[in-house]
Amino acid sequence: MREFYRNDLESVVNELASMSDSIQIAVRDATRALLNANLQVAERVIGGDLRIDAAHDALEQKAFTILARQAPVAGDLRTLVAVIQMNAALGRMGDLAAHIAKIARMRYPERAVPETLVGNFERMSTVAQDMIGNVGRVLAERNLEEARTLAAQDEEMDNLRTRQFQVILGDDWEFGVEAAVDVALLGRYFERIADHAVAMGRRVIYIITGEFPEGEDWPTT
Repeated sequence: MREFYRNDLESVVNELASMSDSIQIAVRDATRALLNANLQVAERVIGGDLRIDAAHDALEQKAFTILARQAPVAGDLRTLVAVIQMNAALGRMGDLAAHIAKIARMRYPERAVPETLVGNFERMSTVAQDMIGNVGRVLAERNLEEARTLAAQDEEMDNLRTRQFQVILGDDWEFGVEAAVDVALLGRYFERIADHAVAMGRRVIYIITGEFPEGEDWPTT
């Protein structure tokens, strides 16, 4: 019986890591739709969010079933609670990728991002994808040192966001209020994806060490 329990517990961890791969792809494709004004890819991301939601619901149900039937304690309980929290974070990240795709769809056939900020958003997307990939690896491998690098990656994301505000508030901004609002929203979506990745890294550190990392570099949501 305990062997089945251990297998179930490891299964939810593996499913969570697999779900992070799906989110990474969603962010990549949403960025492609955004920067290339690709309606087909935007629709694929938006439709794919339903599958991510279904995976989230199934994993949540499985985790709660283990919690109810097996009454885990100590390290196993810590792992299971963290998995439930991280599963919720991944669900929100999937929603954010869909939001990015929806702005791409709304502005089609135009591109929502002015040329002057394309490079900025390309880098934002790369950082977000790297962070999501790191979360999947550190969860699967219990890699403490790599988990700790997520805070530094989040700092780069914050710097990119600051640069966006400098551009849209600058005297030479010529794209109007609507474009400025789009850029502000999109930047916020990428920033929140990064925040969720850092929060997940924080919980992986908790799984491994039993303690949460402290400091303002480690947001909880």
